[in-house]
Amino acid sequence: MKQIIRHFTDDDLYKFTMCCAVIDNFPRAQVKYTFTDRDNTAYPVGFAQALEEQIMMLESVTITDEEIDFMRRKCRYIPAWFYTYLKGYRFNHEWVKVHQDEDGHLYVDIEGCWSNTILLEVKLLAIISELYYTMTGEDSRFDYQAYYDKSYEKGRRLLEAGCVFSDFGTRRRASFEAEDVAVRAMKACSHDNNWPGKFVGTSNVYLAMKHDLLPVGTMAHEFVCAIGGMYGPQMANHIAMNSWRNTFRGALGTYLYDSFGWDIFSMNFSEDFANLFKGLRIDSGDNYEQLMKIVGKYRSLGIDSKTKQVVFSNALDVSSAIQIQQYAKNYCLPSFGIGTHFTNEFVGVKPLNIVIKLIAAKITESWAFYNDTCKISEDKGKHTGNPEVVKRFMEALHIK
Repeated sequence: MKQIIRHFTDDDLYKFTMCCAVIDNFPRAQVKYTFTDRDNTAYPVGFAQALEEQIMMLESVTITDEEIDFMRRKCRYIPAWFYTYLKGYRFNHEWVKVHQDEDGHLYVDIEGCWSNTILLEVKLLAIISELYYTMTGEDSRFDYQAYYDKSYEKGRRLLEAGCVFSDFGTRRRASFEAEDVAVRAMKACSHDNNWPGKFVGTSNVYLAMKHDLLPVGTMAHEFVCAIGGMYGPQMANHIAMNSWRNTFRGALGTYLYDSFGWDIFSMNFSEDFANLFKGLRIDSGDNYEQLMKIVGKYRSLGIDSKTKQVVFSNALDVSSAIQIQQYAKNYCLPSFGIGTHFTNEFVGVKPLNIVIKLIAAKITESWAFYNDTCKISEDKGKHTGNPEVVKRFMEALHIK
């Protein structure tokens, strides 16, 4: 079996920025993650063993000087000490436990120091996705020339409509080559005309380096959810924003606000944070309703929402992004992070609906117990975590 992940920075930028903030603010924190297949897929016989082999292969993947030099140039907000850490970083297969049941269902659990295990999630999801298509033979349907043409057309439509957009598709891509082809096509399209829109770059740091693009991204729910587990959901956003400010000073980027719902975030989003962060990212709920909540919040603080970026990333395709663009441009600086639709849309191939979520955390390894955590989505019925934990957190936040 070929090695799927061969480059250390074949990963989303926000895993590196979060790792940096974790070391800076929570250096001894321990965490647990678990894998969920929302479609309850039956994986091929021997899949768990093949996945374990891929995880073992990760131990040979280390960061190169070329990758560090690229990140130093493009990500000036990351402090220099972090690259010393990355130079010495090594994956360890013992952090991950994998098995399949008799029906083929896959179980993956991760446990360890937060600053170590944080760099596993996206890589593991990308491995699982590509490995599934390889072992089922569905990769025989991958026509990469046709995919280039399809991706180019997606880029053309978005650019013509004035959309500012990025590729966010590493975690559920059909293959490394699929994401590579999509990024290459969109870059080519963006250079072929003087479009009103802009292809900003990709969340994948390695592909950004390969194609001389900007690596994009700030943070994921994981950062806020872990803090919610350690300190409680009421002040999790406040602590998260303060920690981010402590590490990245003025370069705070966009904040992902929906880990525990809009209401508690809004109460923690004071004027200083609203001015410091470049904008907010919508990743669940109705895009239009969420936008108007954001606009209303900025206006209540005396801030012109048209000066703030709102990143839309909630299960978008080209048509929905264009529709949102026409509406949102009157209220903010809209941009779009598009994932699976860019990197896994081959004819006759169904994308896997898989996630790895952080489910427990503790402040230090000396604690004898973990605190459970969860994610409370703005999409009702799509909360992530143990149902009893979700219920407890919702009660604590007075969410009905």
